[in-house]
Amino acid sequence: MKFQSLFGSLKSVVIGMIHAKSGTHKYLIQDGLIIENMHDVPYSFNLGPEVCACMTAVCSAVRHVCPTLPLGVQILSSANQQALAVALASGLDFIRAEGFVFSHVADEGLLNACAGDLLRYRKQIGADGVQIFTDIKKKHSSHALTADVTIKETARAAEFFLSDGVVITGAATGDQADPWELTEVSQSVKIPVLIGSGVTYDNVENFLDANGMIIGSHFKHGGHWANAIDPERVKRFMAKIHHLRKQQS
Repeated sequence: MKFQSLFGSLKSVVIGMIHAKSGTHKYLIQDGLIIENMHDVPYSFNLGPEVCACMTAVCSAVRHVCPTLPLGVQILSSANQQALAVALASGLDFIRAEGFVFSHVADEGLLNACAGDLLRYRKQIGADGVQIFTDIKKKHSSHALTADVTIKETARAAEFFLSDGVVITGAATGDQADPWELTEVSQSVKIPVLIGSGVTYDNVENFLDANGMIIGSHFKHGGHWANAIDPERVKRFMAKIHHLRKQQS
């Protein structure tokens, strides 16, 4: 499995989020890291070249500091091809992609599926080694257009379209995902399932069956994504996850 090529046999992988803007970053190391330009609000579907330039600089700097840690990148909004290019140039291992399968209305506007074009682009630029983890029923979106398609069916579609892993979220940044959806999706696909929002010290037990957990907000002061990282929150959470892993082994 490709996921294991990055994280080995580690369970409930913790992927810390770096919320970047204008080339600045602060972070603490977990099992892996993902860099995202979340401070670049309001988001646009039409990114200028300066965004890719800044993100390449940030990602390259993180890779230099963390030469062996699994690293990924997401570029908002839904700049998935740009993220692949940045990952390839910076030596990163994966991207997080929006709008991989099915159309939906995001807060930026109508977002259409991109799997066909994205995977062909990955092949074209020689980035086959960069894995693509894909949001399904993504946050900050209306899914009325696909109300008759369950999250389980959406996950199966992503798997059929060759996603390297699917990401489940709550309704918004920092909102807890539904543990029932984790169970449903995990039983429906053979690819890795990640939790993309709302994991905290108090609820992490509900998500231990996930292959990975992308955590940003909970690691910040006050649990708010825009604040600086709180080292004590990170240490406390990681101590708990290490303890829970030992109990499972």
